[in-house]
This record gives sequence, C-alpha cells and structure tokens, in this order.
Amino acid sequence: MSTLQRASLRLASASPRRRELLASIGVEVEVAPADIDETPRPGELPAAYVERLARDKAQAGSAGTSLPTLGSDTAVVLGQRILGKPRDREDAVAMLTALSGTTHEVMTGVAVTGPRGMLSTYVTTRVSLRPLAAHEIDAYWHSGEPVDKAGAYAIQGLAAIFVERIEGSHSAVVGLPLFETAKLLTRQGVSLWGERLAVP
Repeated sequence: MSTLQRASLRLASASPRRRELLASIGVEVEVAPADIDETPRPGELPAAYVERLARDKAQAGSAGTSLPTLGSDTAVVLGQRILGKPRDREDAVAMLTALSGTTHEVMTGVAVTGPRGMLSTYVTTRVSLRPLAAHEIDAYWHSGEPVDKAGAYAIQGLAAIFVERIEGSHSAVVGLPLFETAKLLTRQGVSLWGERLAVP
C-alpha cells in the first residue's frame, strides 16, 4: 500500500526532518509543500511570526484535500532578530559568528487544520552554542549543511558538536515540537501510534 493511500495527514512542507519526526509518532503523511511569502511584517514579534507562518502554510496546504493539514515554521531568534535561511556564504558566516558563544532562542510554530478548524501553537527552546572559530564556521559552510537551515545550522547534523546545551524541546529545534504537535493532531482526530496499540 502506498504512503498516499495510508496517509492520515497532509504535510504542507518539503522538510524531510518534519516527515521523519511525524513518522516517529506513527503518522503517515501526504507531502504537499506550501509556497507562501515568509517576509516578517513590520514590528512583528518572532513568536507571532512563526505561528502566523505555520497557520498560513497549513491553510495553503489544505486546498483540495479532506485530510487534516499541518504547517510549521522554525526561526532562530537572537534578541528580537529573526534569523532565517542564509542568502549566501557571507550571510551564513555572519549568522554563525553572531550566534557563536551565545544563548539564543529557537521558535517553532505548528498549526493543524481539520474538523476543529485551525489549531495552532508555538514553542520556544533556548540553545547555547560554544564559541566557534572562524575556520570551523568556514568548514561548516563548505559541508553544505547550513544552506537551507534557519540560523544557518542544524542541531541534528554536523552542528551538534557546536551545541553546549539546550533548554526545552529538542524536536522543536529539529523542526517540529512533538509533544505539542501530538496534542493538536489528537484534537483533529489524527491517530498516533499509541492509539493503535491493541488493548490486552
């Protein structure tokens, strides 16, 4: 049976990380990336920004399906500055240099459309990076990993050696806060692995 036939959720994202996280809690998805404008609005706070984008993606991705649809967005925030995906090497180096030796926030918004309408939330995780040498940043850029990552790093990848500690949800930094996502999915009638276990 194909993934499309087994899907209980539409994922409005092309992120393989989000797909893998959902699979880890027993949710098969139909992937339908949503193309939306991700420009922050004037004066928009980071938490409002990630939750708005999650809702916009879920709404856009839900077109033409009866499946509940999930949208999500992750931003790295230093102070009140939103660090998105780097435009180029210079931008990535500037981001990583700014994050070096600091504690910053990673905010992830998640939204799910379904029978209960639009449900959404966001999660904030604090991440501390050790000081990074210029040659490490340069080598990391040339690995190719920072290119499509918010804040120019991936906690689940090579940059794991830069992370001194985290306070909060590890899965949210990867791309999807599983505890909060599971609650939203359950409210929308999407079953998780535990709900499919046979009762003795």
